[in-house]
Amino acid sequence: MLGSLLPPFGRFASARAQTGLLSSITSPAKRWGMAVDLGKCPAGCRDCIDACHNLHNVPTMEKPGDEINWIQKVPFPGAFPSQENPYADKSRRDRGVIILCNHCSNPPCVRVCPTQATFKRSDGIVMMDYHRCIGCRFCIAACPYGARSMNFRDPRPFIKSINPEYPTRTHGVVEKCNFCDERLAKNLQPACVAACRYQALFFGDIAQPKSEIRTLISGRQAIRRRPELGTDPHVFYI
Repeated sequence: MLGSLLPPFGRFASARAQTGLLSSITSPAKRWGMAVDLGKCPAGCRDCIDACHNLHNVPTMEKPGDEINWIQKVPFPGAFPSQENPYADKSRRDRGVIILCNHCSNPPCVRVCPTQATFKRSDGIVMMDYHRCIGCRFCIAACPYGARSMNFRDPRPFIKSINPEYPTRTHGVVEKCNFCDERLAKNLQPACVAACRYQALFFGDIAQPKSEIRTLISGRQAIRRRPELGTDPHVFYI
């Protein structure tokens, strides 16, 4: 099913992306994380966004204010307002930056949820229980990254092609990226990582010193979105 939902892979796609398999999972991860190589992510590419949204039945809303986004691209100043360099090359400043839920170690969304619809797993993934969500939007107000979307309208009529393997949501429910927990359970990379033909996205167990992602962010300068807030985000940009 997933193969029909992901965009076609280019001839330059790596073996890792072609299979979608996680390189080494023999036991549950201690701490999942993601890294984005800003230099490899080309302007205008939507492969990761389309793969995520098609897989998870994210509706396409045209009315401003109704948009639902699990993953999206924003200009660099919007993603990193406290790290903007006014003298940076204009093409770099205007290049879109992939943003999604940061799956923080200290997530404010979890603290404010009155029904425990938002909760953090032991492996660091911040999850949503759609059945518990009452649409109070406290989590949206608490999240400093704009990573959550509210279904102000019934989303189902706006889904182009429903994937029967993932639940659709209802009016009045908040939703967001879940690091593809349903794919991790099958030892598969998140859909966005598997779909990236440019090898710009990396995912793995950051707690493992020899993991690919740990080696990557240890060997290169990495930044995070608004780390000064104390949320300890686990999406890294290199």
